[in-house]
Amino acid sequence: MSIQAINVRNQFKGKVKEIIRGDVVSEIDVETPWGIVTSVITTRSVDQLELAVGSDVVALVKSTEVSIAKL
Repeated sequence: MSIQAINVRNQFKGKVKEIIRGDVVSEIDVETPWGIVTSVITTRSVDQLELAVGSDVVALVKSTEVSIAKL
């Protein structure tokens, strides 16, 4: 699957620097050229996206929410 288009304007391409796993939610730190962006997503999503330290991702920022798309 690849992202063809998305309406979120604030997108930060980077690599996963750290994952702090919890039972239900996990923190994902993404290293970008502009600094670290942190997202809190479900641990199930971490597993389904097969996120690991070093994964190429895009942090999609909308208001107070940060989503992750794996590249």
